[in-house]
Amino acid sequence: MKTVTIFGSSQAGAQSSAYREAERLGRLLAEAGYAICNGGYGGLMEATARGARAAGGHTIGVTCTIWRRRPSPFIVEEVRTHTFPERLMTLIDRGDAYIALPGGTGTLAELALSWEMMNKDSLAPVVGGRKPLLAAAPYWRPVIACLEQEGLLEGADRAVVAAALRVVTFFETPEEAVAKLHGNP
Repeated sequence: MKTVTIFGSSQAGAQSSAYREAERLGRLLAEAGYAICNGGYGGLMEATARGARAAGGHTIGVTCTIWRRRPSPFIVEEVRTHTFPERLMTLIDRGDAYIALPGGTGTLAELALSWEMMNKDSLAPVVGGRKPLLAAAPYWRPVIACLEQEGLLEGADRAVVAAALRVVTFFETPEEAVAKLHGNP
């Protein structure tokens, strides 16, 4: 079974539209046969796991001993790590594809590290090469668009910058995210 690692905010409340969208994404992914892997706690992590479990899917939560919180009740398999870097690498290692939902600095770190691991030829073999990396638009579009400025630096290789930016694919809805994982634009 293929696993989709999902990055997202722990802050989104259960009544928010972001939570409802994440729950729908988890359900759709499980219905499409994917296991869900996430950080294992609340907010959008809980929402994707809740949706996946409602559809009978398998959920994996990568938790960390530096936080005293218990995993979401929708996590079937807990993978306990001891450090934040270990947690990041475990989340990335477990994924056959990645989806970045709205989030804060933790989500940004997860998105950036998974992106960098696939962007650099020397690092890509560590995570199994290039894999789908989807980011929720419009939330992440301005963050990623600011990186286009690297191509404006004096002496920059614009082709290298453009290739790096193509690693990330934007999606608007949970349905579009699942379609893009199946290779449908």
